[in-house]
Amino acid sequence: MHLPDGLLPLGQSMIYFIIVLIPLALYFFKLSKNDSKEKIIVSTGILSAAAIAGSSISIPSPFGVPIHFFIIPLAAILVGPLSGVMVAFLCLLVQFLFLGMGGITSLGANVFTMGIMISCSTYFFYKLTLDLNEKLAVFCGTLLGIIMGTITQVFILVLAGVATFEMLLASLIPFYLFIAVLEGAVNVFIISFISKIKPEMLKMDKI
Repeated sequence: MHLPDGLLPLGQSMIYFIIVLIPLALYFFKLSKNDSKEKIIVSTGILSAAAIAGSSISIPSPFGVPIHFFIIPLAAILVGPLSGVMVAFLCLLVQFLFLGMGGITSLGANVFTMGIMISCSTYFFYKLTLDLNEKLAVFCGTLLGIIMGTITQVFILVLAGVATFEMLLASLIPFYLFIAVLEGAVNVFIISFISKIKPEMLKMDKI
């Protein structure tokens, strides 16, 4: 889901940068008002490192294209949607600077897709289904968050004139749906494990 430099018109790229600045500014504002800011910063840093490592590992898939886990849905569930955006921003910035993934002009669009859309959608659907069942909430939140991010990227590419809507839906949706199901199952296991060994992590303040 990493869009490279040169794929999007510069004007569109700047719009995504401006949009991304809003949740990042809100993150720092809410963090400054939170009494547990130190714990949130530490957790955000750890999850950012996990996202960099996890999303940089290539896993073979039946589609012939290696898959990468996002980790962003897990961050959104554990530390909140704005923190998830920050995790995505740090992860994508480090991946561009040191791993050659993504691009600097496309950073805003990538954070918009993987940060804002995946993180906020995951948290929304997680909270929406939490009263039904926690494991179901984690799975649905992760699944629908990644799908919403994929749909967002489809529209970004269509607006950029890269490919047709039908072509992108046919190629991206099945691939990322496969990843979403896998990551949803993994996140259910991780959250269940955390609830047993360190349940206070699930009760910490979220922003």
